Amino acid sequence: MKLLMLGGTEFVGRAVTEAALERDWEVTVFHRGHHAPPPGVRALTGDRRGGERGLAALADHPGDWDLVVDTWSGVPTAVRDAARLLADRARHYTYVSSRSVYAYPAPAGLDEDGPLVGGASPDEEGDVPYDRAKRGGELAALDAFGDRALLARAGLIIGPGENIGRLPWWLTRIARGGPVIAPGPRTAQLQYVDARDLASWILDAAAAGLHGPYNTVSRPGHTTMGGLLDACVRVTGSGAELRWTDPDTLLAAGVEPWSGLPVWLPEGELYDTLYQGGHARAEAAGLRCRPVGETVADTWTWLRERGGTAPQRPDRPAVGLDPRLEEKLLAL
Repeated sequence: MKLLMLGGTEFVGRAVTEAALERDWEVTVFHRGHHAPPPGVRALTGDRRGGERGLAALADHPGDWDLVVDTWSGVPTAVRDAARLLADRARHYTYVSSRSVYAYPAPAGLDEDGPLVGGASPDEEGDVPYDRAKRGGELAALDAFGDRALLARAGLIIGPGENIGRLPWWLTRIARGGPVIAPGPRTAQLQYVDARDLASWILDAAAAGLHGPYNTVSRPGHTTMGGLLDACVRVTGSGAELRWTDPDTLLAAGVEPWSGLPVWLPEGELYDTLYQGGHARAEAAGLRCRPVGETVADTWTWLRERGGTAPQRPDRPAVGLDPRLEEKLLAL
């Protein structure tokens, strides 16, 4: 197989690239040159935000590809321009989208046929909200590739290489030991995907010619908040004490769900939207999610290999609880 990876140097894109290399596929990575791609790929550089000029290296490169994988999350015109350029040079196009494309709030169990966010267009430019940007990217892929386009609608993605900081924050905080504020209830179900499982499924699905939308997430309750944080305590060996705290107490103290305490969401519309989505179609198509303990252990190993500091996407704010606020909560 010949794969063209648009991106391919960080997190999900890198996971896809490494998975393809493990299969002995021929991999070309088109990226901006900010990070070194994995060894063994052919690298092309350019900036997709520059329109046709930014794609010059790709346009001038001879040959074609079996599969294209695109993780772009910015303005949809970047997906539009790349997909149009590649429509006659690639057999199949996978766009890594998001379950954010569903109209909010998405009820528990919503499958791929649910209502979608309005107002999206592949021609949108400027400061486009994330949900419309991802839906616009989907439309761009569909416009160029039709039934040769696969839409992988992911939710929470964690695992080695994470450059958002959610699981790395928990691991780093718990590794320091002592009492740690843990957002209750510990039985709260989580729904997510390990980047490596997502990558493996994308390559299998694309090679098989699957098309259309798939919610690429685990079943709800693949783990719980307790299962995730217990695994963090176990792999770090810190002996940290998890202080399970009622959501109302956290909210009253000004703790921001999702960002202040990463991954955590109290019950409600946003929780149902992100952690209770329909997953049956992707599971039936072969998506398999490894145990949370493996994801946490491998992320901890990767983090230690980096000296304990995870990379941080410049377009995303840092996450985590202010130590002063944690101290106040622990004193209650």
